[in-house]
Amino acid sequence: MHTTVTAPSTPAKGMPLHYKVLIGFVLGTALGLAGHALALDAQWIHGLIDYVTKPFGQIFLNLLFMLVVPLIFSALVLGVAELGDIAALGRLGWKTLIYTAVVTAAAVGIGLLCVNLLQPGLHMDPALVQKTMSGNVLKAGEIVSKGNELRLMDLLVNIVPHNIVGAMADDKQKLGIVFFALMIGIGLVMKPTPGTHAFKGALHGLFEISMHLIGLFIRLAPYAVACFMFNLTFQLGFDVIRSLIWFVVTVLLALAIHGFVVIPLWVKLMGGMSPRVFFRETQEATLTAFATASSTATLPVTLRVAEDNLKLPRKVSRFVLTVGASANHHGTALFEGITVLFLAQVYGLHLPLTQQLMVLVLCILGGIGTAGIPSGSLPVIAMICGIIGIDPAGIGIIIGVNTFLDMCRTSLNVTGDLATAVVVAHRSGEKDLDDAAMEKLDEIVR
Repeated sequence: MHTTVTAPSTPAKGMPLHYKVLIGFVLGTALGLAGHALALDAQWIHGLIDYVTKPFGQIFLNLLFMLVVPLIFSALVLGVAELGDIAALGRLGWKTLIYTAVVTAAAVGIGLLCVNLLQPGLHMDPALVQKTMSGNVLKAGEIVSKGNELRLMDLLVNIVPHNIVGAMADDKQKLGIVFFALMIGIGLVMKPTPGTHAFKGALHGLFEISMHLIGLFIRLAPYAVACFMFNLTFQLGFDVIRSLIWFVVTVLLALAIHGFVVIPLWVKLMGGMSPRVFFRETQEATLTAFATASSTATLPVTLRVAEDNLKLPRKVSRFVLTVGASANHHGTALFEGITVLFLAQVYGLHLPLTQQLMVLVLCILGGIGTAGIPSGSLPVIAMICGIIGIDPAGIGIIIGVNTFLDMCRTSLNVTGDLATAVVVAHRSGEKDLDDAAMEKLDEIVR
């Protein structure tokens, strides 16, 4: 049994997948806006959404999500096991944690700076605020109730799951799977017996199967993103987007500053890699994240890009990226900070510097506790609003544009994960095993 990872299947010929995703995005957006303008009340379009585009998009996400748990578990256990040294795991873990906290703090700081400079909440017409909230009152209520259930201490306690099967079924407890996989990986390192070697070989098989199947499913991404954008733009049109344009611009500006200024400097100065090379080699993962709006669903592509394109050591990429898909959310933390201050401005509340610093800390912690699924940050935003003293029901204002912004911030999450992996690999000095050692390991696994 060879330990070489089988990359997800990608078309050998024809247009690259990420270009197809862009075409799907443009086509779906254009058709949705045309439908909203010309045939908003047409029953056949509503039927098309209810019975074709919406189910197809959900099936696509379900195909990816059903393999997330086996992929996270096998990738992280193998990543820890390949380190072969508990001390090395500790060093890698601390480096990952520190680098993640620093860059996430920078992302939230940029978001707070942009929202203070542009003041997007002051540009909202009160009548439009009421109209936007009234259309999303039920959904906002559900989000607020979920946010009320979240507590920071509960997020920390749930990192250690009392029921791993229950954690696998709950998107809010994905960090529990990460912790369980870390413990199993440590156990493999500490107990090198024929039985544990056989188990490790089985995990290699599970990892390769998961990567291959998700590689097949990801070919549907161009059609799925066309469906997502068609549904979104047909229902919204330009009116709601125009009423929230200042909020959207603020989020996109902050994401762009972090993505195209901070991350390139981070990769260059700390990771020793050319930003141009980094962005060229990671564009497939970034666009896949945009299409799925889920860092966990994008994980197989992220792993393949890290190992095949960026040539990062498997032991580093599997550890950093698998943990990052559940806990390293630069874009999400940035978005949460902007949204909280935006809602404060809409309600006419002035948050002093001390409370804004509290928002920064809560967003860093909230980014770790956010489920890596579409719209997973909304309950966390509701929780932070409740802590700060802002009415969480105001989240209904931004629901209309959340889907698009979710796609954008997920792209930054995945790009940030890959940048962190580059930095950790460079600063830790970890290397993959040479060919002779790999052959020896294969003999042991057999």
